[in-house]
Amino acid sequence: MKPIDLNHQLDEWPSFGELLLLGLQWLAISIPGIIIVGKVVGIIHDSAVVGQITYLQRMCFMVSIALFAQILWGHRLPLILGPSTVLLIGIISGRNYNADVIYTSIMIGGAALTALSLSGLFGYIQRLFTPRVVAVVLILIAFTLLPMILNLVTKPHRAVLAEANLIFSIILTGCMFLSYRLVGPLWRSTMILWAMIAGSTVYYLIFPFAINLEAIIDQRFAGFFLTGPITRWSLESGVLVSFLFCFFALSINDLGSIQSMQGILNPTGMSSRINRGITFTGVANIIAGFLGVIGPVNFSLSPGVIRATKSASRFALIPASILLCLISFSPLVINLLDNIPPAVIGSSLIYILSFQVSAGKDIAFHSKKDFSVQNILTIGIPTLLGTIIAFLPVSSFRLLPIFLQPIIGNGFVVGVLTVLILEHLILKKNRTRM
Repeated sequence: MKPIDLNHQLDEWPSFGELLLLGLQWLAISIPGIIIVGKVVGIIHDSAVVGQITYLQRMCFMVSIALFAQILWGHRLPLILGPSTVLLIGIISGRNYNADVIYTSIMIGGAALTALSLSGLFGYIQRLFTPRVVAVVLILIAFTLLPMILNLVTKPHRAVLAEANLIFSIILTGCMFLSYRLVGPLWRSTMILWAMIAGSTVYYLIFPFAINLEAIIDQRFAGFFLTGPITRWSLESGVLVSFLFCFFALSINDLGSIQSMQGILNPTGMSSRINRGITFTGVANIIAGFLGVIGPVNFSLSPGVIRATKSASRFALIPASILLCLISFSPLVINLLDNIPPAVIGSSLIYILSFQVSAGKDIAFHSKKDFSVQNILTIGIPTLLGTIIAFLPVSSFRLLPIFLQPIIGNGFVVGVLTVLILEHLILKKNRTRM
């Protein structure tokens, strides 16, 4: 890969003005993911506005602390961090269980990831990460979230008809992809933020009765977020197994994001950076489970941002983490973010996950030689099976034993299990690791 002409190197401090501007840029990139995932999970757990705001406050706080720790002591790379969409799949599949069961499983998953990284055993698990397995994981994350996205873009919202939301979502999604073709790299890296701002503004101009002004006005500017209960230990074996598969996928995401820095910056000590980064991700998930929020993962957006800003300084993410922490103590600001319409959230997810499917395809098929019947079956069968299960109603699995329902009823888990069996047993062949 051609070296980049950078204004700021990895361990270089920019001037105060540049540091603040770059920090705001990183903040603008991190907020949309927090809002999108946090709002979806908040609705699943608590239909009350107060509960959703508290959930977003806790999430902002957790992400800010995890980001700060990664930059200074973890992988020490300019990688943005946010809530994991793969854990969202686990939460959706376990929504019939209480929150304590879900977040106990996240704590255990984080502890397992931490132990694997500290012990050095993670290197052995990496052998399972063949290109086809990684491709299926990326594609399944997108496809098994489709029922939730469909609900977001078609569900009536404060007297706005379902048909109106669907039409609005189709137009907004089309505008996002059109804009991607027309704007430069810097605008592309913050496309989600501008789409959410513009989409929400237009939505409420068309449907002014849909905004809840009273809820916004009644919110305090500052407030603490630990007024509600913290996770109490509650274990269900089926939910735990489901989340362990989700953490398998999370580790692939985390590893890939950290390794993406090698091609663009070629930092020294990558092996130790990977171990520290994954360890800190595991610890952050333990804390997230304790706080009762979805766990974080490193994102792979950073190479594009570095190319656009010509700054690779990891210290530029420190202002972003501090500002995010301050936002977590403001119910008023969180409530403003929480008023983004579901149709806009759904459109943003379609845009994000489209690129994830594209990335999965690129990983699976590097050349025409890779486009064989065997490879297509290894990828196609798990993807189709997982997607079908994701669309089946919960009642379809009521005859199964209770501990198996969150496993067999989770399209992502079934898809990952299937690809592992096909890749490493049934259709096994000579191959290289990721």
